[in-house]
Amino acid sequence: MKRLARATLAFVAIGFAIYIGLYAAAERLVERTAHANPLHKIEAAGDATFDWVILGASHAMPLDFADFNAQVLEKATGLRVINLAAQGTGPLYQRFVLEEFLRGHKARNVLYAVDSFAFYSRLWNEDRFADAKLLRRTPFDPEVARRMWGYARVEGVDPHAVLDYVSGFSKINNRERFERDAWEGEAQFERVYRSSSSAVAKRIEYLYPDSPSPETLERYLRELASLVDTARSAGMNVVVIKMPVPSAYLARLPSEDAFDAALARMLAPRAIAARDFSGSIPEARFYFDTDHLNREGLSRFVEHDLKAVLTEPAPAPSR
Repeated sequence: MKRLARATLAFVAIGFAIYIGLYAAAERLVERTAHANPLHKIEAAGDATFDWVILGASHAMPLDFADFNAQVLEKATGLRVINLAAQGTGPLYQRFVLEEFLRGHKARNVLYAVDSFAFYSRLWNEDRFADAKLLRRTPFDPEVARRMWGYARVEGVDPHAVLDYVSGFSKINNRERFERDAWEGEAQFERVYRSSSSAVAKRIEYLYPDSPSPETLERYLRELASLVDTARSAGMNVVVIKMPVPSAYLARLPSEDAFDAALARMLAPRAIAARDFSGSIPEARFYFDTDHLNREGLSRFVEHDLKAVLTEPAPAPSR
């Protein structure tokens, strides 16, 4: 029995050592291949102070595609910008990202690009913490694990997401471990989209899996309010915008007027007015798919609208 116990212990120890080696190798690959993951961007940012932090879902992501942030946005404004937007993420996940940024970095302003779909389902909020595509590219940090556990206890995030993050399971089992972490939309950035009503319908069905609920909307508007308050407590000015989308897509958004009204009610006590650019570039030729600006469209948006937003003087802090 003693020999069996020793053999079992040795087997477990060898297995554990192999797993630790695989974990370490997976983390090194994350350092080499991570690109779009917001927590990776924060880790790679060094100790720089930024003028703007951009938050939001995929509509804000093209602002950091290819060389656009450095060669267009920062050159046009003369400002230092870090884009932490992430595909399919709502205000709960984005608050988590902002908190991680503020743990070791500073910025003067936050630009939050709102999308109504992100306020109508936990799929884009609590469930995003458990998404393997995000977890397998998120660098390990004990403090991130601790805060993620706090979100599991208080915000309803699945504890299995924390277990996956700590164990590195998604990283070790990542079949795309050697590929650069980039959303497929980045490869289409130069493309000109040909409008398709069926594609728009499928896109809306995907983004709004649940019927728009006023109660769910209020739940996630409170998360956005908490994000705004977190930023302001760190001395940051907050600007909220809606990114341009094609007219065919905009016309299909469900309950958009109700969303706009609820958003305005939440922002009003904080002296913030959402700036709605959703209808400013209606033509499909300025997009690379149903609802994301291509390079030409984004350049137009920066020149005509966003540059003024980013360079205008910040309002004096309220007393």
